[in-house]
Formats: sequence, C-alpha cells, structure tokens
Amino acid sequence: MAIDFDNIIDADGHVLEPADLWERYIDPVYRDRALRIRRDGEREVLEIDGKPSQFFDIKVFTMLGAMGKSSEEIAAMMGQPYPGSAPFGSTDPAERVEQLDREGIAKAVLYPSLGLIWECELEDTDLSLAYAKAYNRWICEFCADSGGRLIPAAHISLADPVRAGDELERAVRDGAKGAFLAPYTLTRKPHAHPDHDAFWARAEEIGVPVAIHPMAEHPRIRTYQRFDGMSKANWMQNALGMQGPQQAFYGLFQWGLFDRFPEIKVVLLESGAGWIGGALDRMDATYRTALGDNLPLKEKPSVYFKRQCWISGDPDERALAHIVDYVGDDRFFWATDYPHFDHPGNYMEELEELVQPLSQRARNNLLGDSVSRVYAL
Repeated sequence: MAIDFDNIIDADGHVLEPADLWERYIDPVYRDRALRIRRDGEREVLEIDGKPSQFFDIKVFTMLGAMGKSSEEIAAMMGQPYPGSAPFGSTDPAERVEQLDREGIAKAVLYPSLGLIWECELEDTDLSLAYAKAYNRWICEFCADSGGRLIPAAHISLADPVRAGDELERAVRDGAKGAFLAPYTLTRKPHAHPDHDAFWARAEEIGVPVAIHPMAEHPRIRTYQRFDGMSKANWMQNALGMQGPQQAFYGLFQWGLFDRFPEIKVVLLESGAGWIGGALDRMDATYRTALGDNLPLKEKPSVYFKRQCWISGDPDERALAHIVDYVGDDRFFWATDYPHFDHPGNYMEELEELVQPLSQRARNNLLGDSVSRVYAL
C-alpha cells in the first residue's frame, strides 16, 4: 500500500452467506419457509417461502464471488455448487481480517450477497421481517470477534414500520452500527412517506445511519424495463442499476423526510458518487421554480444533503475527485464491493489514484474519517 493512512475504511464490502443461514437463524415458526438452497437431483434450486425463486438461478450467485475473474473463469465457477470458489475472506471472518491487513484497510462495513435478492419476491410482511432478522443475527455473530474491524449493517425491511424499528433497535444492541433498506418497499409507499415515520423516528432516536443499498428488483419496477430485449443486456442492466437507489434517494426530499427528522443520517451506497454534484444543482434549481411549490422543504435540497447525507463512490470513478470540494469534502465514502464481480479487483491501486489530487483533509475524510464519524466507529 502506497497510501500512508491508518484509518482506511471500506464502507461497503460483502460476504457470501452460508446457504443454510436462514434455516439456522430464523425464528422456528418460519423455518419451513426459510430461504434455502435445495438439491433437485443434479440441480441446485434457490427456494424463497418454500417455492423455487421466480427470477433467479442459483448458479448466478457464484458470480457474486468472482471479482476480477474473466468470463471463462466465471463460467467455470457457475458449474460449482454455491458459493463456488469462494474468494479469500468472503466466508470466514478471520480470513477477512487477514485480508484487510494485507491491503492496509483498518475496517470494513459488511453487507450480504444472497440477502440482496429475496425482498423483491416476498409479499408476506411477517416473513420479510423474519428473513431480515435471521440475517441480522448471523452477520452480528460473524463480526463479533473481529475486534471492531468488521462492522455489521442490519438489513431492515420496511414492510411494517413499527416492527422495522423494533428490529433496528434489537440489531444495534446485538452489534450493528447502521442499517440498510432496499431501494423499493413491499407496500410501494415511498421510503419517506409519513406511514414510515415510526421507523425513521426510531432510527433518529437510536442515532445510527440508514443506507439505501441496491438490491435485486422485481421486473415490474426495474427502471430499464421500458425497453424490450433487456434480458441479455447485462452491461446495460448493471450500468443502470444505480437508478433504483437514486429514485429512492430523491423521494426522501419529495416527501420531506429531513425536516421531520432533522437528526436522521442517510447514506447512499453502490450507486456511484460522481453524479451527485450535478444532481444537487438540478434539485436546487427546480426547487426555486414553480415545480418546487409541492416540495415540503424549508431549505433547498443541497442544504439537507450537506447536513444529513453521505454517498459512497467507487475507487475507479475518475469524475469523483473533481466534485468533492464542491459538494463538501466530508460527504463521501469509498467502497470495495468485494467480492462481487461487477468491479475489477485492483481497487487499492484505483483508490490511490482517486485520492492523489485531493487535499489532505478531503483525502482523509474520503478514505475513512467520514465513515468513522457517521457510524461512530
């Protein structure tokens, strides 16, 4: 590592969960409906609520451990049972800490892999809450003996705002330092709709940040489904994947979340960050026109962003360094997305290039000081 800084923090790394996690950690009453991988002859089947997944072939999930692999290597991995050739540190906490040491990273905030797919298929409120709770129990246990190096983020389903708040509080007691939401809701009500206020009130009271993280989306709500032939447009689907979280993020302003909860902390993850400068300009410009008349905000949107929001960028974002000072040098994190395959594996080299033109304060904030403050690490 050429970066001489002792507080480098990965704001969004991933684990490959064990296939039997939900069977082992779910409340017993839901065990027969747990997410599981079932063998059907020579074939593995992903089951959600006791039924084969509508949208996902389990083979696809071996790609979640394929960072830096070629198409040929990924094809070979897909012939293996999940989790395939799981990369170092993706399934074992001691290995993950060793990997952090090798890379000069102090800490990593961890998110799921299998856990990013089920919420788009469930319509049962109770089961959604049970799935999230099972994962949270496991990830807090996974991170518990790392000496604070591995940071669990709790999965929260907004299916029931009151019980979502209860689960957030329980998970934080168990060790979680923050939480994340899908970029959509089971009820189709926007995240900042007043019907969700019970959850946001609890999050504000507890004082932990709430992130919006990309997740698998139901075909009915995918932003790119306006076109035919998208099933084979893998590159385009991935490039547009940030649009779901962005729409959820804009909704926080449209429904006035930040005036109702002036202490809430919101983080936008894995959706790029170089776009946020232009986005805030556009948000502020339209706020000053008649279009802003139905926006229930006392201040222009950028004021709330610079007070209550943070965004994580990728190390390979060349535009990011040019807007950090303009937006605010304390608003940005960086993340590896390790071990997912949709980024190259040389993220530490890319990170060194990213921070090189920044001032010392901006560099330290982006590398880890900002995420350390927001997550109280």
